Amino acid sequence: MTTSTPPSWSAAGLDHALARSRAEQRAALGLYLPVGYPTRAAGLDALHLMAKHADVLQLGVPHTDPVLDGPVIRRAAAQALDAGFRMRDLFDAATELTAAGTTAVLAMSYWKPIEVYGPRAFAEELAASGVAGVLVPDLPETETETETDTETDTETDTDTAAATWQRAARAAGLHTSTLIPARASDAHLAALGSVTSGLIHVPATPGLTGARRPLSPYLPHLVRRVRTLTGLPVAVGIGIGTPDQAAQASAYADSVIVGSAVIRRMHAQPGAAAVTAAEAARDFAEGIRRARPPAA
Repeated sequence: MTTSTPPSWSAAGLDHALARSRAEQRAALGLYLPVGYPTRAAGLDALHLMAKHADVLQLGVPHTDPVLDGPVIRRAAAQALDAGFRMRDLFDAATELTAAGTTAVLAMSYWKPIEVYGPRAFAEELAASGVAGVLVPDLPETETETETDTETDTETDTDTAAATWQRAARAAGLHTSTLIPARASDAHLAALGSVTSGLIHVPATPGLTGARRPLSPYLPHLVRRVRTLTGLPVAVGIGIGTPDQAAQASAYADSVIVGSAVIRRMHAQPGAAAVTAAEAARDFAEGIRRARPPAA
């Protein structure tokens, strides 16, 4: 991705995390949790404990219409919203987590909450909080930077959501990650790669998050294809439900992202959510470490 503003110090956190895991000849472990689940305090405790085993933490912004999420994350997001989640909770959590250690922090948000808060303000607050980048899974992908003025921060009346976000992220020095569709042409993947930086996400299984099914048999080929066409590190998520699946994906991915499997275990132990999250994080970290190095 060509940028007019160098990546911020916070964006470099993701690059360093991926470099560390690569040096250890393993995939990086990313763990996802909606901010404010199960409560603000318990969720933050869980994230601190998860950070001891993760290379990357993905902080989710709870949303009322998470169209790509299955029932596990939907229920967790609804619980966080019912408990009074506000966007300030995201920035405060990121600030505390990045000050406490070297685990990289990413944000995951649907477009609507960003649009309501204001893309520029959202990006600036995230960068100031130490967040390395953002995944916006429902961001329209039909526009690329070639259709906008990449050398200025000038907004136009014809800007799309994608162009607006790319400009805001670029100005703040944030990475913008992308979730690719399961089926995409080479040209489409190359175009997505041109507006992505830091990490590009590939679904491990078709459908919504939290699926309990075998990984796609086409996943290794898809990961290699995406890496070749984009030149970016590839994260595999959506459907990593067990440590064995994490180990399996680690054989060819640069990073493995786990969300629903951790939340499911937290939900089953509401009185010990933080400790349960830490145990799940440890199990997935051990799964990744017993896998062979990611394939080139």
